[in-house]
Amino acid sequence: MPTFTTILQKFGEKGDKTRWTYIEIPVAITDTLKPGQKTSFRVKGTLDNHPIKLIALLPMGKSVERITDGLEGGFMMPINADMRRGTGKSEEGETVRVSLEVDTDPVPQSIDLLVCLEDDPDALKHFNSLSKSHQNYFSKWIEEARTPETKADRIAKSLRGLAMGLDYGGMIRYFKKKE
Repeated sequence: MPTFTTILQKFGEKGDKTRWTYIEIPVAITDTLKPGQKTSFRVKGTLDNHPIKLIALLPMGKSVERITDGLEGGFMMPINADMRRGTGKSEEGETVRVSLEVDTDPVPQSIDLLVCLEDDPDALKHFNSLSKSHQNYFSKWIEEARTPETKADRIAKSLRGLAMGLDYGGMIRYFKKKE
């Protein structure tokens, strides 16, 4: 399992990742994990001694600045609030010890969603027609709810959107217009 030390970074005030906390994953590490990989993939391991799993590494892409700095391509790992709490580190510039390996475990589906889908044949049929990754969007959104009320609301919205033949993004946009 490759291990390295890196620093927490934050995106600036522009773009869709404004103020995200993240770490860069050196190309040498990603080439050890998945040689030649150019698209997102999931890893597990530790940040300091905090265990992580089912975490996506996202491609950084190419930019003039990165090529000039010798960092062409590469990946980044978003560091969410749970990971920051687990390491006790949240400030830009703090160092973190990282150990990673490819995570091939399946993403768990929301049991509550699956139970509710059994009562709605139209929603179930559309859900089953979606790829696993698109099914996972619904499950992850539902399971990330912090309160039972929010979870119930998300399940209801998911069922309605699926019954209407919408994918996850379409469902989110539909209900955003309604609010």
